[in-house]
Amino acid sequence: MKKLRKAVLPVAGLGTRFLPATKAMAKEMLPIVDKPLIQYAIEEAQAAGIEQFCLVSGRGKTALIDHFDVAYELEATLRERGKTDMIAMLDAMKVQPGSITTVRQQVPLGLGHAIWCARAFIGDDPFAILLPDDLVLSETPCLEQLAQAYAETGGNVVAVAEVPRDQTNKYGILRVGQDDGRMVEVLGLVEKPKPADAPSNLSVIGRYVLLPEVIGHLSQMERGAGNEVQLTDAMAKMIGNTPFHGLRYEGRRFDCGDKIGFLEAQIAFALKRPELAPAVREFMKHYQDAV
Repeated sequence: MKKLRKAVLPVAGLGTRFLPATKAMAKEMLPIVDKPLIQYAIEEAQAAGIEQFCLVSGRGKTALIDHFDVAYELEATLRERGKTDMIAMLDAMKVQPGSITTVRQQVPLGLGHAIWCARAFIGDDPFAILLPDDLVLSETPCLEQLAQAYAETGGNVVAVAEVPRDQTNKYGILRVGQDDGRMVEVLGLVEKPKPADAPSNLSVIGRYVLLPEVIGHLSQMERGAGNEVQLTDAMAKMIGNTPFHGLRYEGRRFDCGDKIGFLEAQIAFALKRPELAPAVREFMKHYQDAV
């Protein structure tokens, strides 16, 4: 079993749900408290032992790479002003030279197509996928939990969570076999089924560990739900050929591609910061009457 050391981050989306903020700014640069979504994703991957990152991007996304570059002028100014704490913060977020690469997804043909665009980067190695819109607040980073599960079982592992039955048409849904309460055997996958047709209410969230064989299935460019190349459909074709499990991860997921999820994440992550939590709790009292 090969070590998990590569991650693909699809970041080509236009972020239309956050217009006008995303008119000239990548949605992955939107901050939760004081850190952009893309940084949360990279740091989560690093905690899982990931060493190489591929951003599948589009036009106007250069800020995502610039964010992890050395900012010479900024650092020089901070040193002149004796801002050693800020220098340390910037040093902590640096990545190894050459560890981030980008590829372009020229046309928006779906998540499966975005992953296929990273095929040369993936090669013959297992790889992780992180969707920066999905932010998980947990004691152990979500991808680290998946990496541990991959080490136990081999094969493909996806993070799963229960969703309301009437919302199955928004997610990739599992057909499950054996279930020990933590790990579930995946017998099938259906992309965005109607509630009446859903085989369960266990949904895949934006964290995956996949074997490279998925690229062969994606290469067929078969269209699925929404007339897009669906990653779910390609993963389903691997079931029965390689081990496939879903992990009920520890933590709380926030859909930061949605305005309500984004706002809730701001509060939740601020309350986890000791220097911010007291003030946040205090100002929230002013809005209790409005609730």
